[in-house]
Amino acid sequence: MERERVTVCFAGRVQGVGFRYAVKVLATGFEVVGTICNLADGRVELVAEGQRAELEGFCDAIRESQVGSFIRRERVVWGPPTGMLRGFGILKEP
Repeated sequence: MERERVTVCFAGRVQGVGFRYAVKVLATGFEVVGTICNLADGRVELVAEGQRAELEGFCDAIRESQVGSFIRRERVVWGPPTGMLRGFGILKEP
């Protein structure tokens, strides 16, 4: 199966509530690699690569998790993977 890349910008009360850490912990249950970081405008950006089913499951798990209640809106963009991501980490800046 082909790998894909998903970029999700989460808006709502997603900074200062442990959102990035919770997403990093959730990532361990999926075969995905990626990053998550706070944006200057108050949103949080997730960039992840893997097989589409894994990525969709991962995004669903975020929505269904304890921090999912902080999400008010999200923008999802699918594209081809770059292959440059390793592991899953929290970035200080995008």
